Amino acid sequence: MQIILKIQTPDQKGLIAEITRVIFELNLNILKNDEFVDKENNIFFMRSEIEGNCEIESLRAKICSLLSPQAHIEAFEAKRKKIVILCTKENHCLGDLLIRYDSGELNADILAIISNYTLLEPLCHKFNLPFFCIPSENLTREEHETKVLEVLERFPSDYIVLAKYMRILSPKFVQKFEGKIINIHHSFLPAFIGANPYKQAYERGVKIIGATAHFVNNALDEGPIIYQDITKVSHAMSWKEMQKSGRDVEKIVLAKALNLALEEKIFVYNNKTIVF
Repeated sequence: MQIILKIQTPDQKGLIAEITRVIFELNLNILKNDEFVDKENNIFFMRSEIEGNCEIESLRAKICSLLSPQAHIEAFEAKRKKIVILCTKENHCLGDLLIRYDSGELNADILAIISNYTLLEPLCHKFNLPFFCIPSENLTREEHETKVLEVLERFPSDYIVLAKYMRILSPKFVQKFEGKIINIHHSFLPAFIGANPYKQAYERGVKIIGATAHFVNNALDEGPIIYQDITKVSHAMSWKEMQKSGRDVEKIVLAKALNLALEEKIFVYNNKTIVF
């Protein structure tokens, strides 16, 4: 059995020695270990991949007895995750995830795809995945989300992925899935807000474009950042060429962020992330 151990605790001397001693006494083997100390806040972060047989709750309890009452400890068997994807009309992020899933590159099962339009339904059917169209016309945000929740309750998942889902989620919805919703957007915010940011960026003469993947919270596009990347552009490119390059970055950034989440390599602290 492979176990993932994640620890977040006030820093003190000897933490690694004490924690690894417990792992040794339980006859477990550490396959990989990462640590980081946030010196400004005096917080120690540790992620271990462990192999062996033991009662996971016993491991967690023994380590908990060593640490501060403020410590946060997670220990669980490493298993393939389950995800649900929400999308609207753009196909680049969704299509990339579907191809990765089909080729076995995504360490997750896609349970369903939900959209407020039917445009991407044929794409999803090519991969034999359940597609649910829930139109938002003539519905309040709460009414629409109630219908979305009905589908999500049928497909319990570890993460909800917003693959260019162009609707703002309500605070109630976000709270229900706190730390479990991953979003992707271009990195022009807050400079170029609103319609057609790539055209705005082109008119401004930007030289780099990028994308940001983050966990969703109730501050619009300001949740803890998981992964970012950029690509260079030039004056010779049209805004549509810039948009194409930007979409390439978006799909790669989303896939990398999702994989980090699926592999349990992320800690969230004070609206920022520590990523191993």
